[in-house]
Amino acid sequence: MPLDTASLLADEARYCSFGDTVHYVNPPKIFTGCEGSYMYDDAGTPYLDLQMWYSAVNFGYKNKRLEEVMIRQLQTLPQVASQYLHPTKIELARFIAQDAEKKWGHAGRVHFNVGGAQAIEDSLKVVRNASNGKSLMFAFEGGYHGRTLGASSITSSYRYRRRFGHFGDRAQFIPFPYPFRRPRGMTAEEYAEAIVRDFARKFENEYHAIWDPKTNQCEYAAFYVEPIQGTGGYVVPPANFFKGLKKVLDEHGVLLVVDEIQMGFWRTGTLWSVENFGVAPDVLVFAKALTNGLNALSGLWAREELINPTVFPPGSTHSTFASNPLGTALGLEVMRMTHELDFGRQVRESGAYFLEGLKDLQKRHKEIGDVDGLGLALRAEICTGDGFTPNKALLDKMVDIGLEGTLEYRGGRRGLVLDVGGYYKNVITFAPSLMITRGEIDEAMALLDQLISRAKRD
Repeated sequence: MPLDTASLLADEARYCSFGDTVHYVNPPKIFTGCEGSYMYDDAGTPYLDLQMWYSAVNFGYKNKRLEEVMIRQLQTLPQVASQYLHPTKIELARFIAQDAEKKWGHAGRVHFNVGGAQAIEDSLKVVRNASNGKSLMFAFEGGYHGRTLGASSITSSYRYRRRFGHFGDRAQFIPFPYPFRRPRGMTAEEYAEAIVRDFARKFENEYHAIWDPKTNQCEYAAFYVEPIQGTGGYVVPPANFFKGLKKVLDEHGVLLVVDEIQMGFWRTGTLWSVENFGVAPDVLVFAKALTNGLNALSGLWAREELINPTVFPPGSTHSTFASNPLGTALGLEVMRMTHELDFGRQVRESGAYFLEGLKDLQKRHKEIGDVDGLGLALRAEICTGDGFTPNKALLDKMVDIGLEGTLEYRGGRRGLVLDVGGYYKNVITFAPSLMITRGEIDEAMALLDQLISRAKRD
């Protein structure tokens, strides 16, 4: 029986808060099915999904192996209060902690919660506690860490804070090196070095307002970073940037907190995106693809001296559903599944193929000002005919047309699911399934070509 879409949308408009979702398209799209790289509407039209629930479903919709694990867990121990232990919580924490110690040489522990912003909140507690209550943080312009009150204070967009009063602990926001929009006359590497130098100047004397040279103490506890900016537009910094930044932080006792909520779990071809930049975090926050979107589970890893039970005792945080057995069973299987083969190589090769397709599109459409990416975290910046001026209006048209489900491919109707990001909301941020096939990438390029051509005509 077909859906009564009009009635459902009328009820949604009447009974659903708009505050817990976004209405970027009008009317909102209703989907009824999914599998692999596709979403389906009530008519059965396939929509190739190139954002996969903001990189939460890295391993494809209805992944059979992961669904089977969830069903088995549902039939054995689906629920247990978080004050008690169950095997997969311990096994998943061990897997992540041992992996981190092998990579970065630091013993550490894993702490679970249920969502990305909640794990950011927990990390703020860890950092404040370790720094004797310092509540001020550094973060990046263009950075996004969530929309709880604490996470909003370290997210650069004022629009997420505007209606909720004054944020006395708002972060100090530092420029992020954005290679496509760097100052003229600089290479991307020189631009990165200049930002690090400007940041280092803040510690030269007490009158830059963050540093007490008499006690060698900084007023700021930590620097929150996304190694590759997510909502900011999948901006990939120059390779030298984070090494320079980490040197300054270490010299002045400022912790590095790495937000891997969107880029973690192999999106960039490594388990954690920070691995691409040669620095070790003090705290690392993860969520989203840990359970392939099948269950809400998030967490953080922190160095032993920051989180051991002596300094961070029982009850320091709490969530009823933290480390729930459905989530930890799924997370453990994700880790096992992706470590059975050279999963990173698979992602990097697919990403290189996808990026070549985008570069070919760029040659045929002068409105594509920039394409870039790492692994299967890719970007295409949509501009005016000059190839540089942001063109949000054109991208908005592309998103709307993609969700109409009226594109054509090999004699059938298709839709295309895109995500919009960037400082000027003119960037397509591509986060396809990490299992995407070459044929599906070819389909993506054909649909994108068709989509931008139609949007330019309309």
